[in-house]
Amino acid sequence: MRSDAHTRAHVLVVMLAYLIVRELSKAWAPLDTTVEEGLDELGALSALRVGRKGKAQANKIPRPNPSQDQLLRAARVRLPEVLPCLGASVVTRRRLPSRRTKP
Repeated sequence: MRSDAHTRAHVLVVMLAYLIVRELSKAWAPLDTTVEEGLDELGALSALRVGRKGKAQANKIPRPNPSQDQLLRAARVRLPEVLPCLGASVVTRRRLPSRRTKP
């Protein structure tokens, strides 16, 4: 059962996503790039964990390639040089079950 608060929160998230897509679409129109294409290109950016054993670690963001840099500049986004390393594990690819049922 959905509560009123849950429904309002869902509408808020959907509207924020719509606004982000609209802004990126406007920013990347002069580059002749769709939002999907731009996000696919930026999806190749990843953080590298740096540090020494027993010392503080951080996630360093590598320098974007020229096309990624162009997309970020057009969207007026400036990447930080490092991110704190919180030790959280993030899975970016979902593994398929070894046994799949046929539809």
